[in-house]
Amino acid sequence: MQSYLGTAVAALVAAAVALFLVEVVHRITRRLGRRSLLMTELTDHAHRPFQVAATVLAVQFAARFSTGYAVGEGWRRLLLHLLVLGVIATTAWLVASLLVVVEDTALARFRVDVPNNRHARRVRTQVVMLRRLTIAVIVILAVGVMLMTFPSVRGIGAGVLTSAGVVGVVAALAAQSLLGNVFAGLQLAFSDAVRLDDVVVVEGEWGRIEELTLSYVVVQIWDDRRLILPTSYFTSKPFQNWTRTEAAVLGTAEFDVDWAVPVQTMREELRRLVESTELWDGRVCVLQVTDATGGTVRVRALVSAADAGSLWDLRCLVREHLVAWIRDNRPTAMPRLRTELGGAGSNLPWQWVQPRRPVRRLTDTEVPDDARVFGGGDDGAARSEAFVGPEEPATPR
Repeated sequence: MQSYLGTAVAALVAAAVALFLVEVVHRITRRLGRRSLLMTELTDHAHRPFQVAATVLAVQFAARFSTGYAVGEGWRRLLLHLLVLGVIATTAWLVASLLVVVEDTALARFRVDVPNNRHARRVRTQVVMLRRLTIAVIVILAVGVMLMTFPSVRGIGAGVLTSAGVVGVVAALAAQSLLGNVFAGLQLAFSDAVRLDDVVVVEGEWGRIEELTLSYVVVQIWDDRRLILPTSYFTSKPFQNWTRTEAAVLGTAEFDVDWAVPVQTMREELRRLVESTELWDGRVCVLQVTDATGGTVRVRALVSAADAGSLWDLRCLVREHLVAWIRDNRPTAMPRLRTELGGAGSNLPWQWVQPRRPVRRLTDTEVPDDARVFGGGDDGAARSEAFVGPEEPATPR
């Protein structure tokens, strides 16, 4: 009983000493962290895993040296084995926390809350992807080391290695889709095709990249919905990236108006509008007639903004203002349907004008020359010969 009590006391003393030393180190790093970002991150993120790992390690040493009276006993082997597993797990936790501290320190140097944050978003995407990958590797290695502490696992290790090739092929075939997404995620992280906070158009939806993992990508749509896609989608299908080179983008607002619209006056009104709003970034302001069919003309206003959100609001503002301007100031420019009234004898400039020389009226059996493509004239006969051939009749059967 006294031996068991001594073991318990030794374990408690070792845990207390470990906690005391960790607390001393924590206070020192906190004081130094007032001027060092790395030390501040260490005190915030690595304190708890360091505390647990040091405590478990101290208890493991105390139990090993204070249970010499029970060498060969089953409970001692079980206790020491459990403590070794605890040391491995807490050490992996501590290493992962240290890596997170280093990554957070690196990310702090690149701000994403500035207008020109393309390089910062690229670094952030790569660091986040590496963080997920390193944590996954650490967990796999920790589990592997913990399994190797079991004698039965070490005994079958040789047999597993002999069939590793076959198992690898089977696993690769079974996890083909998963591995494809993992490699696609790494490709996205380092190819700069898409980054966190990029504004994209995917599957007809406009949104931004909210989360980028090794297996899937979360797109936050403008109405706060979430579109979740596999990472292989972005390496196998086309999509629009509005902020790949810079956040500033162009947008259009189109109007179908009457031919009476004063284009230059409308252009000046557009310029006056964009110069009066902070949504415009001062780069592009163009108004052009892009089409003139169907009884109306199509006027396109091309404007620019510093980011996609500002561009959307600016385009809506241009539409609202120019629609109201046409309605209130240029009502004749509103789209309309015209009907021509009057006889052939009218002398209005836009109505029918009598021909200067009389036109010979054809009989019912005569066909005018301009009613035939393959005949009726020299050029028609040439076309008929080219398409039918000189030895075949040109008239339809």
